[in-house]
Amino acid sequence: MKKFVSSILLLSVVLAAQAQAAEFVVKHRGTFPAALQAQTLSTNPGVKVLDQHSDAQLLKITIPDSRVVGFMTKLLRDRNVEYVVPNFKLHRLGESFDVGAFQEQWALTKVRAQEAWALAGNKGSRNVVVAVIDTGVDYTHAALKTNSIAGFDYRDNDSDPMDLTGAQNPGHGTHCAGIVGADGSGGMFGLSPEVSIMPIRFLGADGSGDLMNGIKAIDFAISKGAKVISASWGAAVPTSQAQPLIEAVKRASDAGVIFIAAAANDGKSNDVASMYPANAKFANTITVAASDRNDSKPSWSNFGKHSVDVAAPGHEILSTLPKEKYGNLSGTSMATPLVSGLVAFLLAQDSTLTGEEIRSILQSSGAKVSIETACNCRVDALGATQTVLQKKLTVVPAAATITPDATLQLKGLFANGPVTFKSSNDEVASVSDTGLLTPKKEGEVTVEIADSQGNKASSLAIYIGKKTPDNGGGGGGSCPLPDPALCDILCGIMPDAPFCAAR
Repeated sequence: MKKFVSSILLLSVVLAAQAQAAEFVVKHRGTFPAALQAQTLSTNPGVKVLDQHSDAQLLKITIPDSRVVGFMTKLLRDRNVEYVVPNFKLHRLGESFDVGAFQEQWALTKVRAQEAWALAGNKGSRNVVVAVIDTGVDYTHAALKTNSIAGFDYRDNDSDPMDLTGAQNPGHGTHCAGIVGADGSGGMFGLSPEVSIMPIRFLGADGSGDLMNGIKAIDFAISKGAKVISASWGAAVPTSQAQPLIEAVKRASDAGVIFIAAAANDGKSNDVASMYPANAKFANTITVAASDRNDSKPSWSNFGKHSVDVAAPGHEILSTLPKEKYGNLSGTSMATPLVSGLVAFLLAQDSTLTGEEIRSILQSSGAKVSIETACNCRVDALGATQTVLQKKLTVVPAAATITPDATLQLKGLFANGPVTFKSSNDEVASVSDTGLLTPKKEGEVTVEIADSQGNKASSLAIYIGKKTPDNGGGGGGSCPLPDPALCDILCGIMPDAPFCAAR
C-alpha cells in the first residue's frame, strides 16, 4: 500500500550558536581571502577557516570559546572586515502525518491553470530555468525527469543533487519541484508543465543545512542562468544577522533573477517579526503566504501587508515525492513553488518581463481574499495570463510600502503612448507627470493612470510609513554574538563598534 505523507513545512533558520557557539561568517573587504585567511590561521591558534565563498567575499570560521572575545575584537577592528555574524543552521519545522487517500490537484483548479494553458496555447517553455534550492530533487521521478537539468549538491559538494529522504525530510525538494513543473506523467502536473528545473541541494536528509552553502546555492543559480529561484526556507533572525543572506538575494535581484520566498509557517506577521529571505525586499523579489481550498489563511501561514506580496494555495497540496511516490504536504513551502511555476509560465509568454512587473501583474490580477498581504489577494493564473497576452494596462509597482523620506517611481506597463498619473490623496502623497510619487505624511494612497488611448488602471494600496522590521523571530537586537553578554564586553572595549550604539 502506498503511503501519502502530509506535513506543515517550512525550513526555518536558527542560529548555529545554539549548537555551535563559535562558528561565524566573516565578510571581507578588498582582496579576498588570502590576507585574512593567512592571518587567521598563522596568528590565532585554534581559530580555523572552515569554508570560503569568494563570490561573496565570505569566510566561515570557528573560534574556541575561550578566544571569542579577543579574536572578535581583532576582527571588528580590522578595516578589511565589513561584518561578522554567527553561522546559521537551517531546520525543518512542523510535524509529518499520513493521509490515506490520493487527493485531487485542487490548487491548479483554484488558480485556473488549465484555462491559462488553453489561452496561451502552451504549458510553458523549457527555455525558462527555475532553480529549486532545497533538499535536492529526485530527478529520476517519472513526472520530473523530462524537465530536470543539471544542478549541484552543496551539502555533499558534488554534482548529484538527489533528494535523500529521512525522518526530517519526506522529500521536500522533490515535492516543491513537482509543484513548479511536473510534466503530466502519471496525471501529475505542475503549474508550468514545460519548464527546466535546476535542482540545487544544500539541505540534508536530517532537515538541516548551512548558511554558507545556501548562499553558494543562490550564486550558483545566478551563474548558471536561472530565471527564477524558488526558496521554501527562511530565517527567523534580525536583519543584522541575516546580512550575508540578504546580500545574496540582492545579487540575484540585481542580475534580473526573480527570487520567490516562503513567508513562513509561524502564524505571525512578517511586518512585526522578520523572516529572511522573505523580508529581503528588492526589485525582483516575491514573498508568498499560503491559502486553503476556501481561500482562507491557514492558521500557520505568516502574513503581512508591508512584507508579504501575494498568497497562493499551500494547504494539502498533492505533488511528487522521491522513488515514484506522490503525497500531500502543506505550508508556505508549497505555496512558493506554485508561484514560481506561475512566474516561469508568464516568462514563457513574455521573456522581457521583470520581477517587479510580474509581481504587479500577480497582485493586480489576483482574486481578492481575506489574507493580509500587500494585495490581499490569491494568485490567479488565468487573470495573470490574460494581462500578459492581452497587454492590459498595469501600474508598476502595483502595491508598495515606503518610508516618508523616500520616493517611488511608478510606470504604466503595456501603456500605449504617454501616461498620466493621479494620486487619490495629494495631502498624503503627490505624483508628478513622470510618475514620481513623493510622500507628504504617513498614510495610504492609490494612483490612477491612463494612457493616450484611454486605457485606465489603478494601483493597489501604497503605504507611507514604517517598512519591514529589523528584529527577527530568532532574537532581537544587532549583537553579532550568540551571547549578548559577550557584546557587552566588546562594547566596553570598543564602544564605536557598529552594534554598540543601540545597546
